[in-house]
Amino acid sequence: MTAVDTNLLVRLLTADDPRQTARAAAIVASGPIWIAKTVLLETAWVLGSAYGVDHNSIGNALGQILRLKNVVVEDEPAVGGALALAAQGIDFADALHLASRPAGVEFVTFDRPFVRRAKRAGIAGVVEA
Repeated sequence: MTAVDTNLLVRLLTADDPRQTARAAAIVASGPIWIAKTVLLETAWVLGSAYGVDHNSIGNALGQILRLKNVVVEDEPAVGGALALAAQGIDFADALHLASRPAGVEFVTFDRPFVRRAKRAGIAGVVEA
């Protein structure tokens, strides 16, 4: 099994460097791939901040990678839950924070728009500080 870094996923998803994109594709196709949820979090951040990719497209791109048969992701239930929340308009990072918290634990934030998005998505226990 091979664990991959953010930059490999970014090359694969953006195809902005032909040589590195081809190498990334070859690595991903070479066998079982393990992806840490921190790598997914950073990938989402890079796609949004450096490439201007919108939240929905980020979720779709990450989902595309995670649907590959040879990919194993850390904490698959939380990552799957985060992708489902991202599809409802919650930023992937915020969604991953929520999906990774223990059951029944309140999530407190100063981010008022995040609280509103979470409530619209039917997520309980997200409150403004």
